[in-house]
Amino acid sequence: MIFCSDSTIAVGERLRAPPQSASDDTTRQLALPARVDIAVIGAGVIGLSIAWRLARRGMSVAAFERAQSGAGTSLAATGMLAAAAEHEPGGEDLLTLALASQRLWPQFRSEIEADSDLSIDHRTEGTLVVALGRDEVERLRFRYEHQQRSGLDTRWLNGIEARLLEPGLRPSVTAGIACDGDHQVDPRLLMPALVRALQSRGGRLFENCPVMSLETAGGRISGLVTAAGVCQARTVIVANGVWAADILSPQGIDIPLRPLKGQALALKATKQTSPLSRVVWTEQIHLAPKSDGRLIVGSTMEDAGFNAAITAGGMLALLEGVHRALPSSEEMEIEAIWSGFRPTTDDDAPILGATGVPGLLIATGHHRNGILLAPVTAAALEELVTAGSMTGAAPLFGLDRFQDVQPGQALAAGARQ
Repeated sequence: MIFCSDSTIAVGERLRAPPQSASDDTTRQLALPARVDIAVIGAGVIGLSIAWRLARRGMSVAAFERAQSGAGTSLAATGMLAAAAEHEPGGEDLLTLALASQRLWPQFRSEIEADSDLSIDHRTEGTLVVALGRDEVERLRFRYEHQQRSGLDTRWLNGIEARLLEPGLRPSVTAGIACDGDHQVDPRLLMPALVRALQSRGGRLFENCPVMSLETAGGRISGLVTAAGVCQARTVIVANGVWAADILSPQGIDIPLRPLKGQALALKATKQTSPLSRVVWTEQIHLAPKSDGRLIVGSTMEDAGFNAAITAGGMLALLEGVHRALPSSEEMEIEAIWSGFRPTTDDDAPILGATGVPGLLIATGHHRNGILLAPVTAAALEELVTAGSMTGAAPLFGLDRFQDVQPGQALAAGARQ
């Protein structure tokens, strides 16, 4: 018989390393459960958050991951919770969703840390968006005025005020926006904490266990098929990021989803190299200091399909960007480089909820906001599974905005308890 790798808590500890594949010596080989209440396809931040929240409701839950937890996108992320800094014209509905999720984050963090007994390094210093040179000030002012029209609590800073917040920045910083409500976490700590939190509530995680197809019975999805066998489930939730189409297309469900590649690197800061105290954005890059001394520099935006290669051009853009903003970066050691794939839809917003196929739900397409939107996504899918509908801003992000879904199918797909 073929077995998938059923992760133990040791897997979570291993994920503290930079994004990389897991080794087999920290997993147990166990058979799949014959049946669960909920099967979640994908064990990135979205899939694990949903699985954990439903396990907390007393349901039997199994999450299935084609590789290792978070290896596709989540561990490649910077960990920003940046509703204000990310806000762009035309994104008013997404801002509503993002702010709702930002409000959920403190409790979300507390419950993860309580269930896992691990810290996720939730930092609340805020985000500073800066203009490097006078030619960037007008564009920064436009961003700030748009934030103000949207009711966001941000502050305009002149160059001196911005450099007082971050003295290590170049003197060429001529203006800034303080986004005090934008926080950050460390994905390398968040992912193992979610693994352990899920397991502490009785959930199962099967890594190196790609889902090959779905099973149907009585006109609805009844389970999934892996190389290790079949797992029956009352509800299947597709949350495997850019690979969601592999599961949905055979069901006749087309989604406008593509991978948007991002390359990033980690520098090792020291007290002598003027580390930053908060996340800093420029027009080129963002810089996220972590409590262990790493400075994450991210990230490129490339329509390159599934080509994960680290390129000279990508690294050059990142290094030039950090050099323009932070002179002391020249003395920092490069600790790691990596790439990942953002699951991006035609409108850069997630797809949440019903698929039109009974027993099959979806949560994907979070673009560059997966970690920020994890709490509100998990809450929405929890509500849909347990109550048959979603409230708040989540219903605005259904699949039906891209294609017709027949009325009443959301309730059928929700699979009430």
